[in-house]
Amino acid sequence: MMPSESIIPLLLFMALVGTVSLLGLAASGQFPHEHRSPALRSATGATILFGAVLVALICLGIGIAIAWRTVPWFAAIIGGGAVVLAAPFALQPLPDRFVDGRGALIAFAALGVLVTLAMVWIALAPVQV
Repeated sequence: MMPSESIIPLLLFMALVGTVSLLGLAASGQFPHEHRSPALRSATGATILFGAVLVALICLGIGIAIAWRTVPWFAAIIGGGAVVLAAPFALQPLPDRFVDGRGALIAFAALGVLVTLAMVWIALAPVQV
Protein backbone atom coordinates (compact mmCIF):
# COMPACT_ATOMS: atom_id res chain seq x y z
CA MET A 1 0.00 0.00 0.00
CA MET A 2 1.32 3.39 -0.94
CA PRO A 3 1.43 6.03 1.81
CA SER A 4 -0.98 8.92 1.24
CA GLU A 5 1.81 11.51 1.59
CA SER A 6 3.42 10.04 -1.54
CA ILE A 7 0.47 10.76 -3.84
CA ILE A 8 1.26 14.39 -4.66
CA PRO A 9 4.99 13.74 -5.21
CA LEU A 10 4.03 10.81 -7.46
CA LEU A 11 1.65 12.96 -9.50
CA LEU A 12 4.31 15.66 -9.86
CA PHE A 13 6.89 13.05 -10.86
CA MET A 14 4.49 11.71 -13.47
CA ALA A 15 3.90 15.24 -14.77
CA LEU A 16 7.65 15.80 -14.98
CA VAL A 17 8.31 12.54 -16.81
CA GLY A 18 5.45 13.32 -19.18
CA THR A 19 6.77 16.81 -19.88
CA VAL A 20 10.29 15.52 -20.53
CA SER A 21 8.86 12.81 -22.79
CA LEU A 22 6.93 15.41 -24.79
CA LEU A 23 10.05 17.55 -25.11
CA GLY A 24 12.03 14.50 -26.21
CA LEU A 25 9.48 13.70 -28.88
CA ALA A 26 9.43 17.30 -30.12
CA ALA A 27 13.24 17.43 -30.16
CA SER A 28 13.60 14.06 -31.89
CA GLY A 29 11.89 15.45 -34.96
CA GLN A 30 14.78 17.90 -35.38
CA PHE A 31 17.41 15.24 -36.10
CA PRO A 32 19.34 14.78 -38.33
CA HIS A 33 20.27 18.40 -39.02
CA GLU A 34 18.95 18.24 -42.59
CA HIS A 35 15.43 17.59 -41.27
CA ARG A 36 15.53 20.44 -38.78
CA SER A 37 12.83 23.08 -39.18
CA PRO A 38 13.97 26.46 -40.53
CA ALA A 39 13.29 28.07 -37.14
CA LEU A 40 15.91 25.82 -35.53
CA ARG A 41 18.64 25.80 -38.20
CA SER A 42 20.27 29.02 -37.00
CA ALA A 43 22.72 29.25 -34.12
CA THR A 44 19.93 30.64 -31.94
CA GLY A 45 17.69 27.75 -32.89
CA ALA A 46 20.38 25.20 -32.09
CA THR A 47 20.93 26.89 -28.73
CA ILE A 48 17.21 26.65 -28.00
CA LEU A 49 17.10 23.01 -29.09
CA PHE A 50 20.10 21.81 -27.10
CA GLY A 51 19.40 24.17 -24.20
CA ALA A 52 15.86 22.85 -23.83
CA VAL A 53 17.11 19.27 -23.86
CA LEU A 54 19.77 20.12 -21.25
CA VAL A 55 17.22 21.86 -19.02
CA ALA A 56 14.89 18.86 -19.34
CA LEU A 57 17.64 16.41 -18.39
CA ILE A 58 18.63 18.49 -15.36
CA CYS A 59 14.99 18.70 -14.27
CA LEU A 60 14.57 14.97 -14.75
CA GLY A 61 17.67 14.26 -12.66
CA ILE A 62 16.41 16.46 -9.84
CA GLY A 63 12.95 14.93 -10.12
CA ILE A 64 14.31 11.38 -9.94
CA ALA A 65 16.38 12.29 -6.88
CA ILE A 66 13.33 13.71 -5.12
CA ALA A 67 11.05 10.85 -6.19
CA TRP A 68 13.66 8.36 -4.95
CA ARG A 69 13.20 9.76 -1.45
CA THR A 70 9.45 10.40 -1.47
CA VAL A 71 7.74 7.90 -3.77
CA PRO A 72 7.75 4.10 -3.53
CA TRP A 73 9.82 2.65 -6.38
CA PHE A 74 6.98 0.53 -7.78
CA ALA A 75 4.67 3.52 -8.01
CA ALA A 76 7.33 5.65 -9.69
CA ILE A 77 8.02 2.96 -12.28
CA ILE A 78 4.36 2.33 -13.05
CA GLY A 79 3.41 6.02 -13.10
CA GLY A 80 6.46 7.12 -15.06
CA GLY A 81 6.07 4.29 -17.55
CA ALA A 82 2.41 5.10 -18.08
CA VAL A 83 3.08 8.73 -18.98
CA VAL A 84 5.97 7.78 -21.28
CA LEU A 85 3.59 5.49 -23.15
CA ALA A 86 0.90 8.20 -23.25
CA ALA A 87 3.22 10.99 -24.47
CA PRO A 88 2.87 10.32 -28.23
CA PHE A 89 -0.91 10.40 -27.89
CA ALA A 90 -0.74 13.66 -25.95
CA LEU A 91 1.52 15.26 -28.59
CA GLN A 92 -0.57 14.13 -31.55
CA PRO A 93 -3.41 16.69 -31.29
CA LEU A 94 -1.02 19.64 -31.00
CA PRO A 95 -0.49 21.68 -34.19
CA ASP A 96 2.54 20.72 -36.29
CA ARG A 97 3.63 24.35 -36.40
CA PHE A 98 3.94 24.33 -32.60
CA VAL A 99 5.58 20.90 -32.30
CA ASP A 100 8.08 21.46 -35.12
CA GLY A 101 9.12 24.95 -34.02
CA ARG A 102 10.68 26.62 -31.05
CA GLY A 103 7.40 26.87 -29.15
CA ALA A 104 7.18 23.25 -28.03
CA LEU A 105 10.80 23.15 -26.90
CA ILE A 106 10.50 26.34 -24.87
CA ALA A 107 7.07 25.48 -23.46
CA PHE A 108 7.96 21.95 -22.40
CA ALA A 109 11.30 23.05 -20.90
CA ALA A 110 9.57 25.82 -18.94
CA LEU A 111 6.86 23.44 -17.78
CA GLY A 112 9.54 20.99 -16.67
CA VAL A 113 11.22 23.72 -14.61
CA LEU A 114 7.90 24.64 -12.99
CA VAL A 115 7.07 21.05 -12.09
CA THR A 116 10.59 20.52 -10.74
CA LEU A 117 10.30 23.64 -8.60
CA ALA A 118 7.00 22.34 -7.23
CA MET A 119 8.65 19.00 -6.42
CA VAL A 120 11.51 20.76 -4.64
CA TRP A 121 9.11 22.99 -2.74
CA ILE A 122 7.05 20.03 -1.55
CA ALA A 123 10.16 17.99 -0.69
CA LEU A 124 11.57 20.85 1.41
CA ALA A 125 8.28 21.67 3.15
CA PRO A 126 8.24 20.91 6.85
CA VAL A 127 6.48 17.69 7.77
CA GLN A 128 3.08 18.26 9.41
CA VAL A 129 2.24 16.02 12.35
